[in-house]
Amino acid sequence: MSSLLLKNIDHIYTFNNQEEHLEHQDLLIVNGVITAIGDNLPSATDTKIIDCEGLVALPGFVNTHHHLYQTLFRGLKEVQEKPLFPWLIGLYEFWQHLTPTAVYHGAMVGFSELLRTGCTLTADHHYVFPNGQPSTLIDEQIQAAKDIGMRFHATRGSMSLGRDHGGLPPMTVVQEESLILEDSLRLIQTYHDPSDYAMTRIALAPCSPFSVTADLMKNTALLAREHKVMMHTHLAETLDEEAFCLEKYGRRPFELMEDLGWVGKDVWYAHGIFLDDHEIHRLNGSGIAHCPSSNMKLNSGICRTSELHNIGANISIAVDGSASNDGSNMWEEVRRAYLLNHLKYGTEGLDAYNILKISTRGGAQVLGRTDTGYLAPGMAADLNLFDLSGIEYAGCHDPLVSLVCLGNHSYTKMTIVAGEIVSKDGVLQKIDTEQMAKDAHKTAVDLVRRVRG
Repeated sequence: MSSLLLKNIDHIYTFNNQEEHLEHQDLLIVNGVITAIGDNLPSATDTKIIDCEGLVALPGFVNTHHHLYQTLFRGLKEVQEKPLFPWLIGLYEFWQHLTPTAVYHGAMVGFSELLRTGCTLTADHHYVFPNGQPSTLIDEQIQAAKDIGMRFHATRGSMSLGRDHGGLPPMTVVQEESLILEDSLRLIQTYHDPSDYAMTRIALAPCSPFSVTADLMKNTALLAREHKVMMHTHLAETLDEEAFCLEKYGRRPFELMEDLGWVGKDVWYAHGIFLDDHEIHRLNGSGIAHCPSSNMKLNSGICRTSELHNIGANISIAVDGSASNDGSNMWEEVRRAYLLNHLKYGTEGLDAYNILKISTRGGAQVLGRTDTGYLAPGMAADLNLFDLSGIEYAGCHDPLVSLVCLGNHSYTKMTIVAGEIVSKDGVLQKIDTEQMAKDAHKTAVDLVRRVRG
């Protein structure tokens, strides 16, 4: 049995049903689960005790949409200052050279930044499977998550509608639908853990309406629901996507999802920017991954975050792929979500408390987790400790406003996943960050040179 006692935490924001704000309390963790929160908690003789005076505790951030491999393709001059479709077309030229090593290194880079900035659970949407490469690219991501200590929802993405048949991606990165479904089943049977406190789960994730067929969407839904795993896709991200769906299917993107059976609590969409007034009321539990940095960089638009929140829709915050964001800084993404919301809604925008709740409990709900996302006895011990004593926080009288609005240095004091400290003052505890950075950058340079010559 392993136990950890966090003593005398200045502020604990639980985000549970009572919306508690606790002061000067202890938090006890046993075998990766929170067992008690209270005053002067007793501990066993072998319990590790950490003095947390002066620190603030929050549930871990939950990132609901990413493309980890894209960490190796940041800052490419060929695709800067482009909207989504031209941006994708340019990047496919690089992505078609992905290897298993590249996927592993890309995942480690993304996980590293996420953990250091407070993300304890992340989903990833990997949909690029180059011709001639092994089909086990998702396996590489899962191994990376285990190596670094990240709680991980891997989604088996897919592209089956290539450029030769009216889709956007080149034929070098599309797969036969039978192979996609076969590998999806393999991953579910090999890795999916439906139990409480699971470190690894699988979801199925055809890429987007402009890169897969309607048949693949239908068959994926049948497979996912047969095995009780969740479903994910990009949706309503740009007006180009809307025009594509209207021309090809005679439907708006969300109307297409309704036709295909892709609506419900077991579904979440990336972006959801161009949902109209009627559609946001027909989500029926479908979640939204709001990706502010990506949406701003690609000039896609602004998600209707306040409307979604105010009607009780499941909404979360995500960093998206690092080639559209250029970073995986989850703490900074929370801040940008707050600022972008206020740009759109002004003084009627969401306050710091609700933005943080969306980024923690909201993310867990979108991913179908009831065992993480808030702090209470019986919940997974996924949490962050923040030190707000630095000069960048001086003069602020509300810890939550400090976390969301003030200039932060990005690194948590401690990030704890399943009761284990995986990052401390920005130093990852389970890998050599400097060596991984060198290895990943070399892999990235080699991949880019294959295209540029």
